[in-house]
Amino acid sequence: MNPARLQVSGLVKRFGGLLATDHLDIAIEPGEIHAVIGPNGAGKTTLIHQLGGELRPDEGRIQLDGQDIVALPPWRRALAGLGRSYQITSVFPDFTVLQNVMLAVQAHAGHSFRFWKPALAERELTEPAQAALRQTGLADRAQVPVAALAHGERRQLEIAMTLATGPRLLLLDEPMAGMSHAESERVVEMLRALKGRYTVLLVEHDMDAVFALADRITVLVYGRAIACGTPEEIRGHDAVRAAYLGTQEESV
Repeated sequence: MNPARLQVSGLVKRFGGLLATDHLDIAIEPGEIHAVIGPNGAGKTTLIHQLGGELRPDEGRIQLDGQDIVALPPWRRALAGLGRSYQITSVFPDFTVLQNVMLAVQAHAGHSFRFWKPALAERELTEPAQAALRQTGLADRAQVPVAALAHGERRQLEIAMTLATGPRLLLLDEPMAGMSHAESERVVEMLRALKGRYTVLLVEHDMDAVFALADRITVLVYGRAIACGTPEEIRGHDAVRAAYLGTQEESV
């Protein structure tokens, strides 16, 4: 499947008197890794929820390859090619790594297991699941119970479950959250290997990962984009430096 283009135009989300998303415009090109950064309360999670369909914006459009998806529920967006990972992993710890990914394939396709045929023998489930494990570096962990995985491997598994559904656009919400430095490096290498094959919107606090991966970066402050550019442009942007004056870069 070809990577998708995402166009966000005039997006507004209010919670009472709080303007959480302030007439936001973002254009993400096919195959691009586009990072969204900003301090706590900047509106990053609210944006992800609107893109994923958990929140309905008050104004604006969200277009996937020219199709306005604002009115679509999350499951319809998934069928349209939007895949999402979450800050907190959601897996079945007593199942193996492969079984978890197969369940993601089954759920996405609406495929029913045949009670007279072992699920592990169904190629339409196992083949995309195994391909996703190869893409995320977990092929040699396929038969390991999820309960035995390290935290970083669980995050990789969640991304594998997302990839197994055949998305064209990935929404990655802090995929490096809670990882050690070594685990983060492995995930960075994994995402770098996916570059160009998927369009990726990455929300991440790990600035080393952001600057290593992103083609472009949008900086949010109070729900408004104050800058958008390449990593080099963002590093040297006066407004970005002013917004974070007196803060640690890691908290951006």
